[in-house]
Amino acid sequence: MRQDWEQIQFAAIGLDHGHIVGMTQGMLDAGARCKGYWTAGESDAHRQFTERFDHVERVNERARLLDDPSVSLVLIAAPSHDRAALAIEAMEHGKDVMVDKPGCISLEELRAIKATVEATGRIWSVNFSERFQVRAVSRASELIREGRIGKVVQMLGMGPHRLNAKTRPDWFFERERYGGILVDIASHQIDQFLYLTQSQSAEIVHSAVGNFAHPDWNGFEDFGEISLKSGPSQAYIRVDWLTPDALPTWGDGRLFILGTGGTIELRKYIDFCGRPGKDHLFLVNGTDYLHMDCSDAPLPYFGDLARDILERTETACPQAHTFAVMDLALKAQKTAEQRGTLAP
Repeated sequence: MRQDWEQIQFAAIGLDHGHIVGMTQGMLDAGARCKGYWTAGESDAHRQFTERFDHVERVNERARLLDDPSVSLVLIAAPSHDRAALAIEAMEHGKDVMVDKPGCISLEELRAIKATVEATGRIWSVNFSERFQVRAVSRASELIREGRIGKVVQMLGMGPHRLNAKTRPDWFFERERYGGILVDIASHQIDQFLYLTQSQSAEIVHSAVGNFAHPDWNGFEDFGEISLKSGPSQAYIRVDWLTPDALPTWGDGRLFILGTGGTIELRKYIDFCGRPGKDHLFLVNGTDYLHMDCSDAPLPYFGDLARDILERTETACPQAHTFAVMDLALKAQKTAEQRGTLAP
């Protein structure tokens, strides 16, 4: 299959978030080739991209990439408020799309994207990197499918991030441009809940956002939470921009999964004052009490997306799932209770 994946050429459009590096590397590792990139301006993400991929050509007009019939996939990590329009433009040019999360920042944009997917038959894939690029989540999914913890009763997902305010562009602090913390970060945890419980959608029981530590930025949210339920399963999600500077990684992301016959805990990026490295999994059930190093677990998303592009399948992530995740994130953000010092 790798030989087939080498048929795929892709372009990167909008290099305004560091996730573009991982998105590009993932497709290169799958065997695809990068035809070029376009970005509207300079950014830290652009610098990281050119340092890693100094062989990739920069073009002055994105139309050159969109009009190139050899380009079948477009990667987008532009500012959040530009992503929907760029994705729609790419799909209307016959390209499949992988967009950094959030894939869009309003329900109106999501409706327009759905209409474009329906009209063009193109793939609109949001790169939920905290699942697609985290090996511990892949292993947890395998264990759940094997029945190692019974049926999932509840998921607790925590997504703390370090702010690094000095490196952030102006749009990052403006709610109407970045979409809000639940759209921006919590879409990851919503994706994992639906995926791990094999749910088509969920009900929002409660959501809240607040600004507790940055009162000078009235449009910014540094804390958010969501409570969800789907059939017999439920979830609590907490996200924030309050990671202390002393932590040696950008966030102590954790996932706790309670089943009828056991529990799984993931320490995705660091085992705090514990084992070195990342991708730690702890399993407890009727017979096992153990730690797993998940560094050898598969990351199938990029290869599966390459296959989907060639075969017009949905193995990487069903389109309906991506729509459901973004719909829930946008609605949770829209209805969120306001807390902290956040201006109404």
